Amino acid sequence: MTSLARSYDSATAANPLDLVEQVISANDWAFDRRSDSDMAAQAPGKWGDYGLYFCWSHEISVMHFSCAIEIASPPKRRTALYELLAKANERLWIGHFGMDEDNGMPIYRHSVLLRGTPTASSESIEDLVDIALTECERFFPAFEFVLKGGKAPDAALEAAMLECLGEA
Repeated sequence: MTSLARSYDSATAANPLDLVEQVISANDWAFDRRSDSDMAAQAPGKWGDYGLYFCWSHEISVMHFSCAIEIASPPKRRTALYELLAKANERLWIGHFGMDEDNGMPIYRHSVLLRGTPTASSESIEDLVDIALTECERFFPAFEFVLKGGKAPDAALEAAMLECLGEA
């Protein structure tokens, strides 16, 4: 693919982690700005806390973001988890689910390309985090059904995606 940009260096974005830090601070979430290129945070959810991780590459103007679902994944259930991840990914518009190789936790991931822009906007950072947390909350029951309940991925997704109507 040919690039229309003559000077790649002149089109790089400012560090979006500065904005991420402001958004995380505004929510009163605990965070650790480890360096200019990475930051970790903890966000509360309905099912538990989520581990957020942001990584900035100035060289390619990309911010990688992940949201870890802190649920144990026994090795014998990882094949079923892979199947569930693939089925969940079919329902996502933005980002994707993967699995942390070290501990088997499901992780929502998304990367944002910022070449040619001054930086990300606070609205785009808020949307990025909100979408990730929403998707993790939506699929958490299915992950739990498969990993802790021993259910098949199809049955877990069907049960977790039930939308209740009305009030009891």
